Amino acid sequence: MSTGRFTGTGTDWSVLEGKSVLVTGGTGSFGRKFIRALLDNCSPRRVVVFSRDELKQYEMDREFQAHPGYGRLRFFIGDVRDLDRLVMAFRDIDIVVHAAALKHVPIAEYNPFECIRTNVIGAENVVTACLRTNVQKVVALSTDKAASPLNLYGASKLASDKIFVAGNNMAGGDGPRFCVVRYGNVIGSRGSVVPLFQQMIRDGAKDLPITDERMTRFWITLQQGVAFVVSSLQQMDGGEIFIPKIPSMHMVDLAAALAPDLPRRIVGIRPGEKLHEVMITEDDARNTLELADRYIIEPSLAFWKRGGVAANATPVGDDFHYASNNNPDVLDASGLAEMLQSAGLL
Repeated sequence: MSTGRFTGTGTDWSVLEGKSVLVTGGTGSFGRKFIRALLDNCSPRRVVVFSRDELKQYEMDREFQAHPGYGRLRFFIGDVRDLDRLVMAFRDIDIVVHAAALKHVPIAEYNPFECIRTNVIGAENVVTACLRTNVQKVVALSTDKAASPLNLYGASKLASDKIFVAGNNMAGGDGPRFCVVRYGNVIGSRGSVVPLFQQMIRDGAKDLPITDERMTRFWITLQQGVAFVVSSLQQMDGGEIFIPKIPSMHMVDLAAALAPDLPRRIVGIRPGEKLHEVMITEDDARNTLELADRYIIEPSLAFWKRGGVAANATPVGDDFHYASNNNPDVLDASGLAEMLQSAGLL
């Protein structure tokens, strides 16, 4: 396995130049970062922020008022559970970035119907709305928890991934193209363990809670996540699941790097948690291709014809699997500090 890492440097934003772009869940951590980077790096015709929280939209509107691209922003209240509202919002939209989801693992375990309505029925609604309008390209954000899922959140995102891949089959030759990006934990996103640990350290905590000493996770910065979405939009033919090559780290090493003088307290695995995350299973290996900085899981559906960037990719071995505990790219303390600094967390 090549150890090339996706860095996000040199991102080509031309795929979004002059386009009308809509982001579901646009007031979330990813949405705000993506939209700011979009307005900083190119001139879209308009950018629609689609979300259900009016307070977050109000706050985001105020946040962006000083930006030179503010006049291109539109705010649209709506929920991905509401198909009619999505169809209305997608009129005259060229590109959709689907970031709306319920993402908290224990909360999804306790509220399964709400998770399904947003993550699965919402995905179906997004695909249906795109098929009914003139959307050209769609990229859906997934998670490492969708591969061989243990928890409901991961299972709901696996179902979502399947819905978006199959959307290409339903679209035919002249309809919208759908792809999926799947990556690991985002350093600094809302609910991430890094800001939690940093706040505990500032508050004078006597130790840091660790669920299990063996636990490992993939890590990516929000900026890199944005860049990966844009590069996948550039490269997609429709039907791919794009997976970046990113580093992994033991959670005990993460805690030690943030607070070397604090002891760790083992609290036990939460409902639905895994020891290690997987982004490509051995069963996916037969459909997986490798590029210098990413993997591509090809669809197994009959519509897929290998072309574009996939034509130059190399198939992985049949016994290949990509997990946070077998990843050759291991993050050390200095590498973590570099990621935190680039994410504005140091």
